Amino acid sequence: MATKPTKKRKTSSSSKRKPTRKKRQNKSTFKRTILISLLSFTLLLFIGLAYYFTIYNNEKFHVKSEKKGHYGTKEMLNDLAKIKVQKPQIPIKPKEISKEKKFEMHITDAKKAAPFKERGEIKKKEPIAKKDLTLAYRGKKPRLVIIIDDVHTKAQIQAIKNLGLKITPSIFPPYALAKHSNKLAKQVKHFMIHLPMESGNRQLNKQTKTLMTSFSDEQIADRVMEIRALFPRAKYINNHTGSVFTSNYSAMKKLYIALKMEGFTFVDSFTEATSKVRQIVHEFGDAYVRRDIFIDNTHNVNYIHKQLAIAVKKAKKNGYAIAIGHPHKVTMQALASAKPILKEVELVYIDDIYRKKK
Repeated sequence: MATKPTKKRKTSSSSKRKPTRKKRQNKSTFKRTILISLLSFTLLLFIGLAYYFTIYNNEKFHVKSEKKGHYGTKEMLNDLAKIKVQKPQIPIKPKEISKEKKFEMHITDAKKAAPFKERGEIKKKEPIAKKDLTLAYRGKKPRLVIIIDDVHTKAQIQAIKNLGLKITPSIFPPYALAKHSNKLAKQVKHFMIHLPMESGNRQLNKQTKTLMTSFSDEQIADRVMEIRALFPRAKYINNHTGSVFTSNYSAMKKLYIALKMEGFTFVDSFTEATSKVRQIVHEFGDAYVRRDIFIDNTHNVNYIHKQLAIAVKKAKKNGYAIAIGHPHKVTMQALASAKPILKEVELVYIDDIYRKKK
């Protein structure tokens, strides 16, 4: 008798193992965690990139010179190449104003001084009688003034102060690379203003509000009044570059009159042998002071010491001398070790070159 084949049991779908509710929840939680992590990472990456491009790069650009501890013409040219030329925000006056009017009228005319009227009532100013000033070089020792140009950072001011010598810093007015440089004047008792003026180098002329020979009387007067507002204690100004401007008799005379009206004394950096400053100063019966020697055209301690020795000889011959250097690290090192060279002269601030006639 034949046996019936045994039927295979059909596997019920319910018999298959299904993921438990707890496992499904764990899987869903894991996916959410991964998604949140990816979103958080993306957000942090975006914030990091935004910080780099908007903050880090900006700070790196503006403190570049301070980290180096010095700043020279080469560094300045590199930085100026990164900024666009900024035209001075000074209104040009109506053409109907007669060119024959005396320049002094531009100072007292309220309309022409409009950019500065907001700072307070404009009062009529009388030029300081510099004809009563004379050079104070008749002392027990010949006098030497050392000016450090291009100063625009706290580190540079501190380096000069650390020397413990009577050194006169010449501070840049605020510009694109040092927007608050005028505040440095509060850290020192004796200082000058290093005023950018037109040179034959177009790159250097990019510096904010560089005085150009093409400027009108009003533009020059407004700029000088602005400098006075920025540096209320300042007495002395010397030119930064300015070979073209100081060689232009008309432009330089306009500037000189404006400086007198604001109580400034101009010291000629003498960047060009064709400078007209001496002629103009003597026309007003004022004392003419100019730079005798640059001490750090070559960045070498021995070279700087030799230049200082030449400055000492000039001081002994003429009664006084003016030497100009820059806030290079090597210049600070050379000055710190120059006391034996300077022992034959009296090192003084620029203030001590002038005195009133008795």
